[in-house]
Amino acid sequence: MNYKFNEDKLIAELQKYVDSTYGEHYSTDKYQATDIIIDSGHGTGFNLGNVIKYAKRYGKKGGPAEQRKDLMKILHYALIQLYVHDEENLHETDHKIKVKNAINSLQAYQRAPYADAPGHSATYYKPRLNDATREEWSQTNLDFNENK
Repeated sequence: MNYKFNEDKLIAELQKYVDSTYGEHYSTDKYQATDIIIDSGHGTGFNLGNVIKYAKRYGKKGGPAEQRKDLMKILHYALIQLYVHDEENLHETDHKIKVKNAINSLQAYQRAPYADAPGHSATYYKPRLNDATREEWSQTNLDFNENK
């Protein structure tokens, strides 16, 4: 690939910068502060806040070397936000799949006759099991009733 704007070299430089941050004093513990912030649900605000902070500071503090480091920090926090975005959407997708499966099971439950018990009419229904949690079933009942 013939990169017009030296993207290959700049990406390699960004990789080197990111690698260097893992050797800094605040990252030597088992958990970095960023891990705790993300785990507490504040990752997006933290990351985008830092992108804005370093973008606003760019050109106003230090010389060219310090300003270049601010650009690296912007890119690094943007990469971390991509991670947060992907993780949040993966879990959201998993939840949507579980809710959809639970709705399908509930609909099947309402249609399937309880044929196993002798003497019972077809108006009784056999439950279907799935992997939904109690909270997901509660949400499913709300979703199902809204979609009637």
